[in-house]
Amino acid sequence: MTFRASHCLFDANAFILCVFKNSLAPHRHDDEHSFIMSQVTIYLPDQSSKVFDHEPSALEVAQSIGPRLAKDTLGVKVNGGTEIKDLRTPLKDNDKIQLITMKSPEANDVVRHTAAHVMAQAVQSLWPEVKVTIGPVIDNGFYYDFDSPFSMTEDHFAAIEKKMQEIVDKDLPIRREDWDREKAISTFEKMGERFKVELIRDLKDEKTLGIYHNGDQWFDLCRGPHIQSTGQIKAFKLLSVAGAYWRGDDKNPMLQRVYATAFTDKKELEQHLHNLEEAKKRDHRKLGKELELFMFHEWAPGSPFFTAKGATIYNELQGLMRELYREYDYNEVITPQLFNVELFKTSGHMQNYEENMYFVEVDKQGFGMKPMNCPSHCLLFGSTKHSYRELPYRMADFGRLHRYEKSGAMHGLTRVRTFCQDDAHVFCTVDQIQNEIKRFMEMLQKAYSLLGMTNYKIYLSTRPEKRVGTEELWDQAEGALENALKGLNLPYTINPGDGAFYGPKLDIMFVDALNRPWQLGTLQVDPNLPERFELSYTGEDNKDHRPIMLHRAILGSLERFIGVYLEHTAGHLPPWLMPTQAVVLNITDRVNPFCEELLGKLKDKGVRAEFDRRSEKLNFKIREAQMQKIPYMVVIGDKEAEKGEVSVRLRDGSQVNNLSVETLLNWIENDIKTRRLQPSNPNERP
Repeated sequence: MTFRASHCLFDANAFILCVFKNSLAPHRHDDEHSFIMSQVTIYLPDQSSKVFDHEPSALEVAQSIGPRLAKDTLGVKVNGGTEIKDLRTPLKDNDKIQLITMKSPEANDVVRHTAAHVMAQAVQSLWPEVKVTIGPVIDNGFYYDFDSPFSMTEDHFAAIEKKMQEIVDKDLPIRREDWDREKAISTFEKMGERFKVELIRDLKDEKTLGIYHNGDQWFDLCRGPHIQSTGQIKAFKLLSVAGAYWRGDDKNPMLQRVYATAFTDKKELEQHLHNLEEAKKRDHRKLGKELELFMFHEWAPGSPFFTAKGATIYNELQGLMRELYREYDYNEVITPQLFNVELFKTSGHMQNYEENMYFVEVDKQGFGMKPMNCPSHCLLFGSTKHSYRELPYRMADFGRLHRYEKSGAMHGLTRVRTFCQDDAHVFCTVDQIQNEIKRFMEMLQKAYSLLGMTNYKIYLSTRPEKRVGTEELWDQAEGALENALKGLNLPYTINPGDGAFYGPKLDIMFVDALNRPWQLGTLQVDPNLPERFELSYTGEDNKDHRPIMLHRAILGSLERFIGVYLEHTAGHLPPWLMPTQAVVLNITDRVNPFCEELLGKLKDKGVRAEFDRRSEKLNFKIREAQMQKIPYMVVIGDKEAEKGEVSVRLRDGSQVNNLSVETLLNWIENDIKTRRLQPSNPNERP
């Protein structure tokens, strides 16, 4: 890119980057006329400032600091906001900015905006008859939906990537123009881009629309942000292709969605591709089949069947939560699954969640399957009188829930239509919220620590567009959550507009072994349901008061949690969670009586153990036990049986020899009771 003088103008074929303040005003000074240009002050993160005689772009600010920074600048955050704005955006007087550079955590997101355009440009360069639709950035990548007269396959990827690289190598400058709606509609109509025209017609509130040009060769409708030039894309890769309905509606045309990713660094791309390959190996659907944990059937779409092995994991997780419930004073309850729709009208689900629910008719009346436990817990709380002395009142429920998911959205255990949560609700006063958040985080940390899940982040999700309750109640609820987090010195990130329709929430985002975020635990502050159900407690003043309702879960959906945890551990679950914890392997049939006796002793200790009696070679049995991820493989031959000892092979390949039966039993029993993440070393035990 080239610029003219200090006013930051593109030369020749470009457009004005900066909007000048048109406010030259005459002032008298010492009886002489002089003209003083208005000043615009921009503040940097270190509290230093830069002064301009016009409204500068973020790129101009970077240039005023140094050429290296200017070269690396990709976007900007303004006044503490989370949105990344385009580097060409004019800044206002007293704006506080944070420049997004090639080294910023958000850099790849900006690069991927432009990489999507480069991919679309490459496709249309190769096949002009293909029409473009939308190409958003998603987690770890982006996609673009194409209306193509031929079926795109991965066989086309090499040609597309080659053309993309040519565009990147040309280092085409990215420039933005603002068009009025009529010009945009007319231009895209002439190009035959009917999907773009439809999008523009729907943007009725937009007076002008952003159009981004890759050099002089290609342009697209986009809000941005975009990088300076195509050469800032350092690494990219096309990943897969799939069908997708236009705007997600099966009544609309089927498009072809090409998934891809891009990075500012080639090493990051290599690591990402490695993680993708690892993710394929760890896919919980693959592991679930190999470990015989669960299945699905076409007659019950989105509804998992857990085998005896899978149910063991399910029940162990519930057992862990029940122990924590006793420790943290929760009362476990059982509530119905089917309710008259009047319940959901009162709760607000009919008005705000109806499209996600299932309904049936019973005795000529409408009934709905509960998608959440909270309305039924309101009925339970409201069925008796409560004193302030009883608060906080904590109610837990493992009730089965049903929510409608589109068939294309369902994904193994992580997106299902029926599930169970470690669900609980706390009825308390506003003054008790901070302590309840503290208890919630303590409980979560204890559970996650036992499961080896130490890497997680907290997000504060605020009021969504579609919601119930007054603004005053929302202000109160959001303020209570934020004050509690600050009081506990817990780091968090604001997630605007992503709260539940009845209240703001904390979302716990667990980051797994492949650095993928998963939303599992949650705590939601709800002043609205108690209001809608007219719940009350008697205060110290002997008057009725409205409680606050906290919705909370530690693991979240057990189905989803099991899917995520299988992938996080690659199926190597802690011994206490494994369906089969130990397997006895005989070398010869002569030792079978000793093996049978040992099996009985293991079971007496509460160990889930099996005896592989098959007449197969030991290596074959060991290989199969390792494939089943069994923690302890107890090997017995003639020598071991004669001495009354055993050898143990662990699933990591290590081996412990010459153990007495008593040592073996105490070792495995202790590992399970203490919920160790991996088998301990018995030689290091006191």
